[in-house]
Formats: sequence, C-alpha cells, structure tokens
Amino acid sequence: MTQKELKEFLDEKVTQYNNLDFIESDPVQIPHLFSQKEDIEIAGFLSATIAWGNRKMIIKNSHQMMELMGNTPYDFVMSHTDEDLERLENFVHRTFNGKDFSGFIKGLQHIYKNHKGLEAVFAKNQEVDGLQKSISEFKKIFFEIDHLPRTQKHISDPLNNSAAKRINMYLRWMVRQDTKGVDLGIWKTISPSLLSCPLDVHSGNVARKLGILTRKQNDGKALTELDLKLRKMDPQDPVKYDFALFGLGVFEGF
Repeated sequence: MTQKELKEFLDEKVTQYNNLDFIESDPVQIPHLFSQKEDIEIAGFLSATIAWGNRKMIIKNSHQMMELMGNTPYDFVMSHTDEDLERLENFVHRTFNGKDFSGFIKGLQHIYKNHKGLEAVFAKNQEVDGLQKSISEFKKIFFEIDHLPRTQKHISDPLNNSAAKRINMYLRWMVRQDTKGVDLGIWKTISPSLLSCPLDVHSGNVARKLGILTRKQNDGKALTELDLKLRKMDPQDPVKYDFALFGLGVFEGF
C-alpha cells in the first residue's frame, strides 16, 4: 500500500468503528453514564485505570466501582468517610484491589481539593510534542499524599519508557470531540493534536502489519514512533486512528 492508500484504508476503518455502536462493548460507556463534568472525569479515570484483561470483566467491574460510590463519584471522592472506604475493601480487578481503590479515592480528593481538578493538572505541563510530561507530573501530584507503595504501579509514567496505554486512552476520552458520540471531549484546555495513541497488543500488532510501527516492544519508544506516523496522517486529530487499529485487531483479527 502507498501512504495515500494506507491513509484512505485507515480513514475508512475510523468511520466504521468510531460510532455509537462502539460504546456497547467498551469501557468508555462508564463515563457516558454521567452528565456532571467531575462525575464524567472521575468515572472515566477509574474505569480506564482497570482497563486491562477481559473487556466484559473490565466493564462489569467498572460498573461495580460506580455502585460502590453510590453512583455519585465526585460526591463520594469529596465527602467520603472512613466507613465509606471500608465498603471498597472487597473490590478486586486483577492486581487492583480495595486498598488501591481507597488510595485512588484519596488521591483524587487531593487533586480536586488542592490542584483544581483533573483537567487542570493534566493541562499544566503540556509540551509542543505531546503530553508525556503532563502524565508524569500528574502521577507525582496524585501520590503526594500518604499511599501504599504498591498502588503506584497502577499509574504508568511515560518518562520511564512506558506506553501508558490506559492514561492515553483516558485522555482520548476526555479531550477528543468529533461529534461521533464516543469520546466525550469535555476538556477544552488540551489540543487533540497532542494526544498519543493508546498502544496495546492489538493496536501494536496491527500497526506492525501495516508497516507504521517497526519496534517490537509496546513501550514508550514504540509509542513515539507510532505517534509520529499518525500525526503525519492527521496532524489535528492523530488518535482517531486508534479506532481503526483497535477495530482491526479486536473485531477483525487482522
């Protein structure tokens, strides 16, 4: 395929998968349950955090997280008691357990009470070529308060050569707004041009088969390589191609 043909092929696949049908089988449905900005961003952050493994289990456990917070995530984060946190103790999704969940609630409260909220923190350290520094600084701020060392592993740091797939997926949800109804686009202080593709096994394998990724590991260096290629195809909205790569891998077994 020529570059022009490849772009046309991927653009077709974006159109095929970037629509409301996508929501049914994806954890992006969790933030869609809410209308208040803070509820949307907290629900999205928590469900993106546990977005690895079986997709049905991710969605089921994300719904359980919301129920444990009385389906009012922002109110729960800001006004929870110790007894409320005890309710979270039996939660488990893979290696993310109830203690991690409680730690995340406290970290989120710290972000909203002392740093003007999630959007403000992520918007603060933007660079001209991406949000890697923003994500890294967010992690530092999130864990400024007392926390269990084990909980830190649930937020990736791209400055340690991580592809930070789940955080990049979360940022796509919050920042992209293309009127297709999948991504929520409620954050206006970050440009979609700075977003990075949520790189995982599926999108990585498809990208290699299409010749837009040569690095074998799905790490930070691979993400930089992929981002450069996708930004050439669409400088304004490069991560729309996540729908194409993911759809080809998961739904078509490409």
